[in-house]
Amino acid sequence: MRNKTAVPVATFKARFEALISWSFIYTLLRRCGVRRRCPPRITPVELIQGLVFHVIADAGTLAQHVKQLTGKTITDGALAQRRALLPAAVFERMMEVALQPKADPHQHPDAFYAGLRLCTVDGSQFSITNTPQVKKQMRKARSRRGRAAFPKVGAVVMVELGLHNPLAAALGAAGESEMVLAQRVIAAQPPKSLLLGDRYYGVGKVLVGLPAQDQRHFLVRVKQNLTRRLLEVYPDGSALVEIRSDEGTRLAREILGRVQRGGRGAATTVRLWTSLLDWRQYPATELLALYARRWEQELFYKELKVDTRSTPFLQSHTPLSAVQEIAALILAYAVLVDYRVEAAAAGDVGVLRISFMKTLAVVQGLWQFLELSADLLTPAQIGLVVRRALRQIADMAIPKRRARSCPRALRQPVSSWPRLRKNTYRKGPAQYSVGHIYA
Repeated sequence: MRNKTAVPVATFKARFEALISWSFIYTLLRRCGVRRRCPPRITPVELIQGLVFHVIADAGTLAQHVKQLTGKTITDGALAQRRALLPAAVFERMMEVALQPKADPHQHPDAFYAGLRLCTVDGSQFSITNTPQVKKQMRKARSRRGRAAFPKVGAVVMVELGLHNPLAAALGAAGESEMVLAQRVIAAQPPKSLLLGDRYYGVGKVLVGLPAQDQRHFLVRVKQNLTRRLLEVYPDGSALVEIRSDEGTRLAREILGRVQRGGRGAATTVRLWTSLLDWRQYPATELLALYARRWEQELFYKELKVDTRSTPFLQSHTPLSAVQEIAALILAYAVLVDYRVEAAAAGDVGVLRISFMKTLAVVQGLWQFLELSADLLTPAQIGLVVRRALRQIADMAIPKRRARSCPRALRQPVSSWPRLRKNTYRKGPAQYSVGHIYA
């Protein structure tokens, strides 16, 4: 066991205060117009802390988890009334402050490319139950089969690759489009970073408006029918192009490549635009292979929406409480990233080889034990317990991911996707080749 491993703060209360200080939350509450009760049965900070703990704690109600943290008895109905007084702006500002980059270039080389921090952005939706308040304030999305079963709360999150660490998030329960939420998230792109995005973000309106100062770069996939002005073709097969939009123009580099798995089967044509203009320093084949890392964002959403929750929809009954719950999930995920990073250091393995579900299970038991016994143990004993928990997580590291891919088809397609009749997959590493670009 590595005794020199840095140990995260043991109890959840201490870990949460390390993520975002109580004094900042009190100041934020005053700025948002949240009035203080005299005397309060439970303070707003304790309520927020209990909510974040509740979304990742084991079985139990919010009132039970609040009592576990604070020792105060209060009903779930009273907690719901107090949650109604907390505006969504409080949680949005908390995420802006708490969500920060955590990858280190020396300890986490997979989170960087050529000195640039790798991050992705994408949107998702959370289902909320059909309560009277929700049905009155929210509209269900319409599909070709009619209205959706549940209203949706939109979310766009920027994720730090290599750690699955959330960097910024925007939530919308008023029917905001993904593009509207993404504009708020993209503005938080950290300096000296490379942002990866899918075809939804590969349009001139978005790319021309992306920040370019402090080495903020992008690498996005674009549709085949998008037009641009070809300026120069480079020896590596990429080309310098000019992107146009109503807001102006911007120089970019276009890469047209083919991806094939295992040397057989149909190849996929990929068209990329990037602000990395130096073809010698950033070869086209490297960028083509690097774009595949964008799919880590889908794993992040799977861990956030499936692994941390046991229900297919949110537990909230109002649009406001739904936004609070999603924000609490994201903040709780940021807390678990620290344990995941420290467990990887204890086991000398990659961070993403540390199972998120196993980390969550061990940390839940650790917090439960320390909340009951922290006052009975010395700091040295608490540190030993935490190190043993980290070693236990590291010993359960998952093996390296196999190089294989499954067919992009559905057994019962509802759109233009091909029908999946027999499940097959191709083994072997992906092969990348750069094609010719014409005007």
